[in-house]
Order: sequence, then C-alpha cells, then structure tokens
Amino acid sequence: MAVKRRKLGNPLALAVLATLWQKPMHPYEIAQTLRRQGKDSSTKINYGSLYTVVQSLEKHGLVEVTDVERQGNRPERTVYGLTDAGREELTEWLSDLMAVPVKEFPIFETALSVMGVLHPDDVVRLLQERLSTLEVQVASGRGALEKLYETLPRLFLVETEYQLHMLQAQTDWVRGFLEEIEKGTLPGVDGWRRYHETGELPAEFS
Repeated sequence: MAVKRRKLGNPLALAVLATLWQKPMHPYEIAQTLRRQGKDSSTKINYGSLYTVVQSLEKHGLVEVTDVERQGNRPERTVYGLTDAGREELTEWLSDLMAVPVKEFPIFETALSVMGVLHPDDVVRLLQERLSTLEVQVASGRGALEKLYETLPRLFLVETEYQLHMLQAQTDWVRGFLEEIEKGTLPGVDGWRRYHETGELPAEFS
C-alpha cells in the first residue's frame, strides 16, 4: 500500500487540520492551541508561515471562513473551520501516515553513510560526545514524561513516548557501535584505519 500524494504535504497543514477538527478558530488561536497542546515538540511549526498554510488550505477547499470576529479596536480576526473535504482529507491523510511506513532521511543517517571520510579515532570521539548528549536527553525526557503522566492521560502523550523510545534506541545503537570500533570488531575497521594512516585504499573499499 502506497501513501497517496496529497494536495498539501506540509506536516504543519496536517496539524492545522487536526486543530480545526476540535473547533473553528482564527489563525492566532490555532497557533496558541498548537503551542499549548505541545504539538511543537512533534511537528516543526513555523508560526510565521501558519497564515500561508491556512490560506493554502482555503484555496484547496479544505477549510472555509465561518466567522469574522471584531473586539473593540482590535483588527478583525477571520475564523476558519473544516469543510467536508477537509475532514475527509484529514482522515485519509492521517490514516495513511499511521498505517504505511515511509522512508525518511534523518541527517544522522547521511552522516553515518559517509563517516569513512573521518579517522576512526575521530569518529569514536564524536560519537562519544553524541552519546553523552543522548543520555542526558533520555534522562530528562523520561523525567518530563513521568511528570506529564501526573496531569495528562497517556493518550495525549503517545508522541512524546515515541520520541523517547527512538532516543533510547539511538542511544543503545550508538553505544554498541562505539564498542565495536573501539574493540576492533567492526568488519572493515582495520582497513578504514590503515587508509587514514597510510593513504592505501583497501581492496574491499574500491
């Protein structure tokens, strides 16, 4: 099953649709709601582009103006709500994302794919630095999550749980990979080291 190509593929658009699913809102209220509900920890939110996203959603018929508010001397605020097409798009888009794994391209994977440019000792030093940071992030994340459990149902914290599990998985992998390099048990590590020390490219690398 392939993920359907969407009219708008911006994750912020998905977050806006899901926020308007709760009730009609003006863009400023959407931004405040996203921040209050902690969605900026799971979605890259550029609040400056939120108005543009709302306009794009309106252009594609996924949201519509439901009201125009005016309070005192404040500028008018346009309230937007989901259209039937918007509700359908939200449901289908979210269903695809939940069900179908897609290849993502984290920058750390890119760095790992070309790490041979660096000397193994430098890679060890850099990964040790990364590991220390990851361990701090896991510990603080676990503490923050336990605190959140005291006030929020787990249903509203699953993305934070997922982030923490991914951090822990990366931490475990980096620790194990470091051990392989340091003990010399990583296949190819001797040729990698020899190349940086002698300039001789191992046959298995060519």
